[in-house]
Amino acid sequence: MSIGHTLLGLLESGPRHGYDLKRAFDEKFGHDRPLHYGQVYSTMSRLLKHGLVEVDGIEAGGGPERKRYAITDAGITDVAQWLATPEKPEPYLQSTLYTKVVLALLTQRDAADILDTQRAEHLRSMRILTDRKRSGDFADQLICDHALFHLEADLRWLELAAARLDKLKAAVIA
Repeated sequence: MSIGHTLLGLLESGPRHGYDLKRAFDEKFGHDRPLHYGQVYSTMSRLLKHGLVEVDGIEAGGGPERKRYAITDAGITDVAQWLATPEKPEPYLQSTLYTKVVLALLTQRDAADILDTQRAEHLRSMRILTDRKRSGDFADQLICDHALFHLEADLRWLELAAARLDKLKAAVIA
């Protein structure tokens, strides 16, 4: 995820302080990985340097000065271009799991055991996501569906790999 573009998009609804941006980000996108304040402020500094945001005001308070940021026309254009650019599909051709299975076969270890352990971990993750989906709002349900569909595809691969272990072993040892 592009943190910079996401923060720019959040600014399109109006100027905000860094604290407000962090809170909005965490509420909408950061359920599993909230932003650190330092990440927000370093990103805003970079966006300011590139002319994508401007300081709309500075407020003095009991602590450090609070800058209020506003998106510039260049920032709006940048967000529009980012949104219109499709994400590159990840084909997962360099999978750590595949590497572990092949190495297990090459070193005379039990590759089936690795697949079984991974299958159990995937099922555990799916149960957690399903529980989260049941109790979440609509946005949370949608992101959980995205993750669940990826895990289901992984499970299909795990089953296929388990069924083809003998063939794979013959191919990698040859």
